[in-house]
Amino acid sequence: MFPTRELEGQMGFLDRLLGRGKKAAGDLMGDASMRREGAAQEREGAAEDRAAEHEAMAQEQRNQAAEAHSERENT
Repeated sequence: MFPTRELEGQMGFLDRLLGRGKKAAGDLMGDASMRREGAAQEREGAAEDRAAEHEAMAQEQRNQAAEAHSERENT
């Protein structure tokens, strides 16, 4: 089963949040590896957010195109 767009957006937020936490923990513990892992997870979450946003815009365009097509057929 594929995750919904809403769930993907939530996962992006969660990844960004967890990534920030790992970065902070890495800073506090002086663990560069953990900090890098957190930064990567934060970037991944931001990318998921952007992808979900673009998919929502694409879906809106598909809906508008279908509506316009339907209107043309009914006239």
